[in-house]
Amino acid sequence: MTSQFPFKLGRRAALTALVGLAFSAQAQDIIRIVVPFGAGAVQDTVARTFSNELGQELGASVIVENKAGAGGTLGTSQVAQAKPDGKTLVLAAASHNLVAHLYSKLPYHPKEDFVGVSYLGRTGYVVGVSSASGITSVRDLIERAKKAPNALNYASAGNGSASHLAAAALAAQAGVELQHIPMKSTGDATTELLAGRVELVTGATIGMLAYEKEPRIKLLAYSGKQRSRFLPNLPTVAEAGVPGYAFDSWLGLLAPKGTPDAVVQRINQAVQKVLAKPEVQQRLERVGVEAGTLPSAQFQKLLDADFVSAGQIVKAAGTQLD
Repeated sequence: MTSQFPFKLGRRAALTALVGLAFSAQAQDIIRIVVPFGAGAVQDTVARTFSNELGQELGASVIVENKAGAGGTLGTSQVAQAKPDGKTLVLAAASHNLVAHLYSKLPYHPKEDFVGVSYLGRTGYVVGVSSASGITSVRDLIERAKKAPNALNYASAGNGSASHLAAAALAAQAGVELQHIPMKSTGDATTELLAGRVELVTGATIGMLAYEKEPRIKLLAYSGKQRSRFLPNLPTVAEAGVPGYAFDSWLGLLAPKGTPDAVVQRINQAVQKVLAKPEVQQRLERVGVEAGTLPSAQFQKLLDADFVSAGQIVKAAGTQLD
């Protein structure tokens, strides 16, 4: 009898500990970062770069969820409708504001239904062509397109995506017509380019860096106002033959409108601490993101100004979606 008592006590202690752990796991906050595009998109890569550290800083479990579809509006719509408690965020980029000017009807308003939580950084886009196309420069691309309107195809991450508008704006400013082939993700678009089924992709630096030495792809130019520090030998699109062209993208976390300011500030401060870590900065730099942080109020001002410039870009590109 006495020899069984310690064994029974051990079992009870173990069960108590297990129940305690289960309760603790249930009590821990779960924060969802919704990425409105598929795997390989700029938002997806960035979200997974710092999500673990953010969870540690907030004492929560941070889960990255891909909700691709409808040019990023499907996943974004789900966040707009989520409870404004800071537990559901969207990792947004330039396409967030662009869609407001692209679609005549949206289930949400990119400006009115969201609040800026934290700026994360900025990235540009790289014009890449299939080596099989024989195109060797931006000027060559333009000359080919002028001779044969809509004969050259470009793939993107979908209608309304930044990769779509970056190429559409380029074509509009160069005075040429290119045929748009919308795909479900940046990865799918790049696959089409690698296979030679499309001639052009204007992809985020994040993805295009991996193809700098890929023989099936030739990188022609960078979309920003200045050359990318990640691809310093690559000319800007403006330098390469389309004067005045510039297209890049902010990256940031947004929450549903009505999220308490105290919650917004808590997440913003946690992000600032995470992005101050050298190892996180290095990870972001490896994927072509110029990391940075801003107080939430300043980030909101950036979003408001970007909303206006997004309308100008869409108007210049002459693109409208229903």
